[in-house]
Amino acid sequence: MDKDIVPKLLETIEKEFDEKTFNSPKIKKALQSLKNNKATYLDANEFAIEVGEILSDVLTKNITVKILPDGKMYYNIADRILNPTMSKNYSLISDFAVDIQTELNHQAGLRIKGQKAKLNQSRIDGIIERLAEADNFDDIKWILGDPMVNFSQSIVDDTVKENVEFQAKAGLNPKIIRKPDSKPCKWCKSLVGEYNYQDAPPDVYKRHENCKCTVEYKPDNIKSQNVWNKTWA
Repeated sequence: MDKDIVPKLLETIEKEFDEKTFNSPKIKKALQSLKNNKATYLDANEFAIEVGEILSDVLTKNITVKILPDGKMYYNIADRILNPTMSKNYSLISDFAVDIQTELNHQAGLRIKGQKAKLNQSRIDGIIERLAEADNFDDIKWILGDPMVNFSQSIVDDTVKENVEFQAKAGLNPKIIRKPDSKPCKWCKSLVGEYNYQDAPPDVYKRHENCKCTVEYKPDNIKSQNVWNKTWA
């Protein structure tokens, strides 16, 4: 009977991930900005990229074709490794982004706590399924690279979207700001801008692989009417 490689492998991955995130200068800097009430969604995006890159590095270092049975990432292995590790990424990044959102709300005079976006389980499931479909892990190991960073960034994007929609339903007029990375493609350039909630293009939150554009959010502190109960805030 083949030995179950997951418990030891997962333990190693989680230990190295914890060590690298704890010692990361970028993460320490982001947390200090939050502590000083100066953090923005740019900090959240940099935090997400760093956490995503650390997870990617740890996964690709420890998961190799040599340690996998038949050189294949079977579904039960991918499921038991990626679900806990990617869920942990979600928790770290979403908690950080929500704390930033709460502070931005307070700065705008809104005594509203930031809203947490739900974990996008379908993205995790999709990566697990693609890993399991490949007969040889080396043919699909790239998916543990930039897609992990992209997933991490999407957590910040989902937090922005959740809070924009929450405040818009409350009768406020939040603004969505999409900024380009250093070398934006034509598609990304077409999405750059500052939009009122109702005028934002449908793709404003989307990103392609290796995309480092940022999506930010500006709370609205103007008194307005709640669209649901017609009360004024």
